[in-house]
Amino acid sequence: MDLRNLGFDSPFFSILEDMVDFPEEPKKSRNNPSRAYVRDAKAMAATPADVVEYPNSYVFIVDMPGIKAGEIKVQVESENVLVVSGERKRDKERENKDSGVVKYVRMERRVGKFMRKFVLPENANMDKISAVCQDGVLTVTVEKLPPPEPKKPKTVVVQIA
Repeated sequence: MDLRNLGFDSPFFSILEDMVDFPEEPKKSRNNPSRAYVRDAKAMAATPADVVEYPNSYVFIVDMPGIKAGEIKVQVESENVLVVSGERKRDKERENKDSGVVKYVRMERRVGKFMRKFVLPENANMDKISAVCQDGVLTVTVEKLPPPEPKKPKTVVVQIA
């Protein structure tokens, strides 16, 4: 907005305009997160998990009631990020019973995508990861690499000259 168009020709108003920095036209702010980021953030916030460290492994426990094992993806990306994702869908059989019209009185169970990302420590063995889903609980086990053996000092034989 140019204040001179409104009859404010004083240098004071020019300085004021620079301080306030009126945008020429409304535009999308660069600071607003993208839709994909917001969707992923909601999915991560709605997927609680426990992480347990044992002497030989790390165990990630995620509650996933009503989700079949085939609908869950467990991946390692960027070499050390464990990603658990999937989608919980609304029951189609409940919606199509009898008349096919269903009116929810209360809907609290979350449907939609879910995801969690965990940065794995350096001692995680990326080749030894297993996942088991039983009774609505996903358990991902990541074995630890054995600690490196301490280097033994090298003995140098002293020769007589």
